[in-house]
Amino acid sequence: MNLNRFLNMVVNIVTRRAINAGINKGIEMFSRRRTPEPPPLSAEEKLRQEARATARRARQAAKLTRRIGR
Repeated sequence: MNLNRFLNMVVNIVTRRAINAGINKGIEMFSRRRTPEPPPLSAEEKLRQEARATARRARQAAKLTRRIGR
């Protein structure tokens, strides 16, 4: 292996790592952007959300029991 090929390999590895680090840093910065806080929920809306969550858990439990019953 000649020196030119070896240097090319090393430069490619370093360049690839630098580009990947930059891309990862940019994606992390973008994903950390704060979103505005939603307005507080009314009592009725809170009850609706709790009912939906309860129904979702019930569906998950039913699915799990069917899977276990097989």
